[in-house]
Amino acid sequence: MEDTAENSAPRRSLRVGLAQCNPTVGDLRGNLARIGRYYERAVAEGCDVVVFPELVVMGYPPEDLLMKAAFVAENEATLAEFAAGTGSCAAVVGFVCHEGGRLHNAAAVCADGRIVSVYRKQLLPNYAVFDEERYFEPGPSVGDDGTVAGLATIAGVRTAVSVCEDIWHDEGPAAGQAAAGARVLLNLNGSPFHDGKHTEREAMLARRARQCGAAVVYVNQVGGQDELIFDGSSVVVDRDGRVACRLGSFVEDFAVVTVHDDGTVEPSRVEDHGDDLDRLMGALVLGTRDYVRKNGFTDVVIGLSGGIDSTLVAAIAVEALGADHVHGVAMPSRYSSDHSLIDAARLAGNLGIDHRVISIEPAFSGYLGMLAESFTGRDPDLAEENLQSRCRGTTLMALSNKFGWMVLTTGNKSEMAVGYFTIYGDSAGGYAIIKDVFKTRVFALCRHINARAGREIVPESVLVKPPSAELRPDQRDDQSLPAYEVLDPILREYVDNDRTVPEIVALGHEAAIVSRIARLVDLNEYKRRQCAPGPRVTEKAFGKDRRMPITNGYRSC
Repeated sequence: MEDTAENSAPRRSLRVGLAQCNPTVGDLRGNLARIGRYYERAVAEGCDVVVFPELVVMGYPPEDLLMKAAFVAENEATLAEFAAGTGSCAAVVGFVCHEGGRLHNAAAVCADGRIVSVYRKQLLPNYAVFDEERYFEPGPSVGDDGTVAGLATIAGVRTAVSVCEDIWHDEGPAAGQAAAGARVLLNLNGSPFHDGKHTEREAMLARRARQCGAAVVYVNQVGGQDELIFDGSSVVVDRDGRVACRLGSFVEDFAVVTVHDDGTVEPSRVEDHGDDLDRLMGALVLGTRDYVRKNGFTDVVIGLSGGIDSTLVAAIAVEALGADHVHGVAMPSRYSSDHSLIDAARLAGNLGIDHRVISIEPAFSGYLGMLAESFTGRDPDLAEENLQSRCRGTTLMALSNKFGWMVLTTGNKSEMAVGYFTIYGDSAGGYAIIKDVFKTRVFALCRHINARAGREIVPESVLVKPPSAELRPDQRDDQSLPAYEVLDPILREYVDNDRTVPEIVALGHEAAIVSRIARLVDLNEYKRRQCAPGPRVTEKAFGKDRRMPITNGYRSC
C-alpha cells in the first residue's frame, strides 16, 4: 500500500523549554529578571519556544493587588519590556491583561521583539483556595483572528496555549484546540500542592492527551506564597498519555524537550516524585524557606520544649534555612521535667543550632504575685497554666524584636482543630509550619527524618515519651484528649471531609467522643482565626480552605 501525501510528509519538531521558576508576588522587577535569565538559557539551548508558569510576571496568586489599577498597568508594561527583548525563540508568559475595563488571567506569546498574540483563560476556578471569579472575566473561545482561541504556529508546528484550569475539563478549550489541528498543547499553571495532587494531576493530563491525540506541555510554578505551596513537578505527556519528561519537585528547574507535530515526544529526563513523606517534607521546607526569605528575614527562633512538635519544626527550619540561621530556646518553668531540657539540648546538638536556656520562672512568679489578690479564693486552673505559655510567647517575641528573628510556632493540626493551644502564648509568632499536619503525621515525619539521615537526629526519647504540655504536675495530652490514634481519624472526617457527627459515628467511632471532638472544633474557630499562617499540605487546611463563621449556632450533633 502506497503512502498518502499526508503520511509521507516530513515530520516537524519543536524544541520546547520548560521554565519552572519561583516568582514572588508583586515583585515585578525581580520576576522580570528571573524570566529573562530563563529566556536566555532557552535561547542558548536552541529552543523554539519556552513556556513559563501562570501569571509569572506578577506572581500567583496576586489576590487583591489586582484591585490596584497602577499595579495591573505596571504588569503590562513589564511584559512589554520583556517582549521587546525576545528574538526568534518564542516565549509564552503568564500575565494579567486589562482591556475594556475587565481583567483577564492571560498568556502572551512573545517573539521577535513584540507580543504576537494573547490568550485569555476561559475556565476560572472558584473553589477550595481559588477565587478567580472575584477578579477575572473568562476569556472568549474564539481568538482575535476569528479562529479557535489560543492557536499558534511556532517553528512550523501547530500549537495551542491554555492556562491551568482550562486543561482540567473534558469539554474545556483543549478539545476544540485539538480539533482545530493543534498537536502540542502548552499549558501554564499555578497549581498548588496537597497530598496526592501529583498523582491526580498526571492522571488528568494522560486522559487529556489521549482525548486530544496531542502532547501536553504542563509547566507549573514552584515556590511558597503565604499558605500555598507550589510543587513544580512540571511534566510533558505524549499523545498516548505517557510521561516523557518530568521536572523536579519543590525546586526551580529547567528542561528542553523535543515534541513532534504528531503528538509524539522524544523521551527526556523524568524525575522521581519521591514517597508521600518525602513530598510532605519537601513542601514544608519550601514553604518555610520562601515565607521567611521573601518576607525579608534570614533567621528564625523556636521554643524548644523537648517535645515532638518543636523537634519537627526545628528540623524543617534547619533544612530550609541552614543551621546557622535557626535559634532554639528552652524556657523551663517549675513544671518542666529534666528529660525535656535534656531532649531539647540533644536535639540542638544533633541539628547544630544555637541553643539557649531562659527560665520563665521569674516572669511566671511575678504574674502570680500580680494576680494573687484578684485570684484569692480560687483554685489554680487553666489561667495559671496558660500564663506559662504566654510568658514563653512574650520571651520569644522579645528575642524576635531584639535580633530580627521570625518566631516559628509549633502547633500541629490536631491541636489547632480542638483548640489545644494557648492563644497569645504558644500560638504567637510569624509562621506556623505544621499547622496542617496531624499529630500522627508529625511522628511519622520525625521517624522519616532519622531514616533518611541514617542517624539519630530526632532523639529516640522524644519519639517514645507521652506528649505533654508540662503546664502542671505530671500532665499528659491524653488526660485532656483522646489518644491521637483515635483523635486524628475523627478530625479527618469532621474537618477534611466535612462529615457530620452521625455520619462519623456510622463509620464506627464512639458517639460520645465524636460529639465532644466536634464541639471542640466548633468552639475554637475564634482561636484559630488569630493564629499565624502556615503551609497548606492537605485539601482542607484551616485558613484559605476551611472558612467557617466564628459566630455559628449550627451543631451537627
